[in-house]
Amino acid sequence: MSRRLTPIAFLPTRWLLAAWLLLAVLPVQGFAQATPAAVPPPPTRTLLVMGDSLSAGYGMAANEGWVGLLADRLRDSHPDWTVVNASISGETSAGGSARVVDEVLRHRPAVVMIALGANDGLRGLPLREMRRNLARMIGASQFVGAEVLLVGMRMPPNLSADYTRGFEAVYRDLAKLFDVELLPFLLEPVALERASFQPDNLHPTAQVQPALRDHVWRSLAPMIGRADAAIGE
Repeated sequence: MSRRLTPIAFLPTRWLLAAWLLLAVLPVQGFAQATPAAVPPPPTRTLLVMGDSLSAGYGMAANEGWVGLLADRLRDSHPDWTVVNASISGETSAGGSARVVDEVLRHRPAVVMIALGANDGLRGLPLREMRRNLARMIGASQFVGAEVLLVGMRMPPNLSADYTRGFEAVYRDLAKLFDVELLPFLLEPVALERASFQPDNLHPTAQVQPALRDHVWRSLAPMIGRADAAIGE
């Protein structure tokens, strides 16, 4: 007895639906297998700047300050880096110490630049308090794996000689204790030029901000390179 073949028109509807879905899926699966996996973008690294009005760009647009100019340079030379300027005019080391944990946990920076202390000195803050505040900021930064650039300041000579010397020593001692990079004096390129300062004789003008950027960059560039190399390992 010969076996009769069932015409396709008489196949159960569920079988036809299953066959149609199979034919529809197969080409897509084959294409997906032939397409190479997308290459993930390189990880973004963050430079976090915690400073006072000298870093916040007092008296000028934010992009005119040395931090804004530094961000432009990094954007051009290291596009996978971003700069977060968490500087606040009038900030003291106590204020930075109170904010640092939140900032480093939020941004997870690769490098933290701490440029505080000027307002402490102008207010005559006891040096032991300034030392404790800056030490907490360094420790919190290192806790999240960031390198630290400690940016120092100097006090005007009208303060006592002991206070002036002790003020500078705070930065040197902390840099040695925590083994971090130290830029001894942020305003070194312009400090002796009265024309470089705004009428208050405290804040540099917009015209000299590129000189401050270049001054900081000489200490920062090797740290950027080390962070990049660590990512590539």
